[in-house]
Amino acid sequence: MPPRPPLPPRTTSAYFLQSAISFGASFIGLGVGVAYLPVDPWMRAFLAIGLLFVITSSFTLAKCVRDKQEEAAFRQWSG
Repeated sequence: MPPRPPLPPRTTSAYFLQSAISFGASFIGLGVGVAYLPVDPWMRAFLAIGLLFVITSSFTLAKCVRDKQEEAAFRQWSG
């Protein structure tokens, strides 16, 4: 019988809450900063689109890293 795979570490609710608040504060802060920047509207729009692109690509990168770690753990467990 093969050994059981190690249990993945659990995220505590406090850590999750801290991460969510941090993400929200940084998103809102940067959004307000872009909105009140004393530049033309097209420059604000360009920065806002850039902000959204950075956020979505950060989520994608985090998912890819997580998937790689899970894949490596599964390969180690399956032999």
